[in-house]
Amino acid sequence: MADMKTAAYICKGCGIGERVDTAQMAKIATKEGKMHLVREHDFLCSAAGVQVIRDDIEREGATHVLIAACSRRAKTEAFYFPSIALSRANIREGVIWARPDTEEARETTQEMADDYLRMGCGELKKMKLAGGVQDTGHAKRLLVVGGGVSGLTAAAEASKTGYQVVLVEKAAALGGWAAKLHRRMPLREPYAEPQDTGMAELIKAVTGDANIKVITNAVIARTDGAPGRFKVDISVESGPSLTEEVGAIIQATGFSTYDIAKLPELGGGKSPNVIDQAELERLAKQAAGKGQAIVRPSDGGEVKTVVFVQCAGQRDSTGKHLAYCSGFCCGASIKQAMYFKDANPAVDTVVIYDDLRVPGNGEDFYRSAQNKGVTFTKGRIASVEAKGDACEVKFRDLILDEDATIAAADLVVLATGQVPNSGVNIDIPAEEAAKMEVKPVSILNLSYRQGKDMPQLAHGFTDSHFICFPYETRRTGIYSAGPVRRPMDMVQATEDATGATLKAIQAMENAELGRAAHPRSGDLSYPIVQLDGCTQCKRCTVECPFGAIDEDEKTYPVFNESRCRRCGTCMGACPVRVISFENYSCDTVGAQIKAVDVPDEFSEKPRILVLACENDAYPAIDMAGMQRNCYSAFVRVIPVRCLGSVNTIWITDALSAGFDGIMMLGCKHGDDYQCHFVKGSELASVRMSKIDDTLKQLALETERVISHDVAITDMARVPQLINDYAAKINEIGMSPLKGFA
Repeated sequence: MADMKTAAYICKGCGIGERVDTAQMAKIATKEGKMHLVREHDFLCSAAGVQVIRDDIEREGATHVLIAACSRRAKTEAFYFPSIALSRANIREGVIWARPDTEEARETTQEMADDYLRMGCGELKKMKLAGGVQDTGHAKRLLVVGGGVSGLTAAAEASKTGYQVVLVEKAAALGGWAAKLHRRMPLREPYAEPQDTGMAELIKAVTGDANIKVITNAVIARTDGAPGRFKVDISVESGPSLTEEVGAIIQATGFSTYDIAKLPELGGGKSPNVIDQAELERLAKQAAGKGQAIVRPSDGGEVKTVVFVQCAGQRDSTGKHLAYCSGFCCGASIKQAMYFKDANPAVDTVVIYDDLRVPGNGEDFYRSAQNKGVTFTKGRIASVEAKGDACEVKFRDLILDEDATIAAADLVVLATGQVPNSGVNIDIPAEEAAKMEVKPVSILNLSYRQGKDMPQLAHGFTDSHFICFPYETRRTGIYSAGPVRRPMDMVQATEDATGATLKAIQAMENAELGRAAHPRSGDLSYPIVQLDGCTQCKRCTVECPFGAIDEDEKTYPVFNESRCRRCGTCMGACPVRVISFENYSCDTVGAQIKAVDVPDEFSEKPRILVLACENDAYPAIDMAGMQRNCYSAFVRVIPVRCLGSVNTIWITDALSAGFDGIMMLGCKHGDDYQCHFVKGSELASVRMSKIDDTLKQLALETERVISHDVAITDMARVPQLINDYAAKINEIGMSPLKGFA
C-alpha cells in the first residue's frame, strides 16, 4: 500500500459548521489520522464541493477518500467515486441531529464528531478498492422450471425485454393447473362474473416466440455453476438429454392439492360425491364441452343441492393438517357456486365458511354471487356422511349459535389448500425426513454441498424474504415465483412471475459485471481467504446462508464469489480471521474500535460500542437523528453488513480498549425473520450466547454485552434502547479494564 494517498473532506453544511468545530476536526485528521490531504468545505455535496474531490483524485492522486458529512446512506450519487476507496463519517445524522443543541451538550457533541472522524480515518487506511469478481459468467439466457401460469408469464415477460428463455415442463402439455380450470376469477372490475382463463392465448404466445425454447416431458437432472454461468442438465422422457447454459433460474413449479383422503371427517375418500375444487373444475369443463350441466359423480344424477366447505384441512391449529390459509379458495368457491347458478338458478348452493376472504376483489365478487342466489353461512363443519347418493352435512351455525343439518347434498366440494412443489427441504433433519410418508422429489438437483434444492420455510414454501425482496431465495441467481413461494391465485401468480423475472434479469447483468446481487446490489467486493492460516474448521461452509462455499479435496473452503451476497457471515464465523473483504474486514472494523478516544475511569464518560446492522438498525438510527430523537453522547456506532459478520475479536478488542458496554442491533430472526441475509442475525445470536463465559472469566458483568432485534421503523425505540443501556452502564460502573487499555 505504498502508493496509498489519503484525503479527508469535512463538510460544514446542514448546520455541521455551526454545531461542531470543523477546524479542530481538520487538525485531528492531519495529526492523528495522518491524512495526506485535509480540506473543509461549506457545502460538500454541491457541484463545487464534489468537483474539489474529483480534482484531488485526478490531480493529487488521492486513492482513499474520507467524507465527514452526512450518513453513508445519504448523497450516494453525489459522492460516487468508483475509482477510489471511500469511507464516510456520519457527522450530520449521527452527531448533530442526534444531540440537543444546548451549551451543556456542546462538549460531548464535539467529542462524538471527533471520534467519528478518527474512526473514519482508521477504517479508510485498512480499506482497499474492490476490484470485482474476475471469473464471471456471460450467459444471458433465463431458465424457467415449470410451465404453469407463473412459468409461462415469466418466460413471456423475459422475452419481451429481449432475453432468451429455456422453459422446462415435466408434463406433456403446458398450462399447469390454470389450463385445467373451466373459468377463472375476474381479474378486473366489476368483479361480477367468472372469466375465460386466457391460458390458450398465453400458451400460444410462448410456444410461438422465437426467444423461448420449450422443452416438455422433461426434468432437471443436475444444476451446477453460479449466476451468469449455470450449467443445467435436462433429462427428456423420450429423447436425448440436453445441457443448457443459463444466467439465472426461476423455479415456478406450482403446487399440488391437499389430499382429501386425509379428511375422512369431511367425507374425503368415503364418497364419490365429496370432491375438491380441482375435481369440480374438471367436471365443469367436461360438462361444458358436452353442453350439459354438472352431474353427480356417483351416478350421473342431477345436482339439486351443492355445499361448499371452506378451509377444508386448512388453518388447522392441531398440526394434523395445513396451518395456513391458501388465500384463493374462497374466491374459487364463489366462482364455482356461480357455475351452478348460471346453469340453473334453482340449484341450491351453500357456502359454509368460518371467514370469507376474497383478496383483490373487495366484496364485489361476493355480492355478485349473493345476487345470483348463492347462500353464505358462517359455520363450522361437524361431519359429512354419505347417505346413499347424497351426503348429510352437519355443522354449527355460528350466527344463530345452533347446530344445523343439510340432509341431502348431492355434491360436497371441499376447499382444500395449496401444497407447494418445492423439492427436498435441506433444513429438515435426516431422521425427520425418513419418517415422511411421501418422499419429495428434487426439482433443481443442485450440485451444492448444502443440498439439492432451495431451503424452505416452515410449511414447505421456498424460503424468500417476504418483507423486503420476496423473490430472493437462499440460492443466488435462483428465484421462486407463484404458489411454490406462497399460496396465491392467478392474478397474484402473474404479478409474482413478473417480479421474479425482473430480479433474475438484474442477477444476470450483475453477474457479468462481477457485482453482488441484492441486497448489496452493485457491491464489487467479495470474500478473500488466506488458506495458509485456515484450520479447516468448516464453520464458514456450514454457516454461509447462501450455499456460496464448497470444499476442495483437502476440505479447504472454495469460495464461489458469484453466488456470494457479501453479507460477511463467513468472516464472522472464522475463528482465525483469515476471511476478509477488500473494503470490509476484521481490520476495518477493528481500526474503528481502536480509533475511539476512550476516557479514563475517572472521567464519568463511558464509551458504548454499537454494532448496527446496515439494513435495519443503522437506518433506524439515522432516522432517529432526522426526527431529532436524541440519544446518549457516549455511544459510538459502527455499521456492519449483517450481525452475522460480527467476529468475536471485535468484542474482545472493544473490551480490551476500555469500552464499558457493547450493544448489537440486528434484525429479527426466527421463522418470521426480517434479516436481509436470512440467517445472519440468528447465527450472531448463537455466537454471542457464548460470550457470557468469556465475560465471567474477565470478571466482567454479563450486561456489558447485549443485543436487540431492531426494525427499520424503530426510530423512536432505538434511542430509548440506547439511553436505557447507557443508564444501565452508569449503574454498573466503568469497566475495570480501562486502566489496562
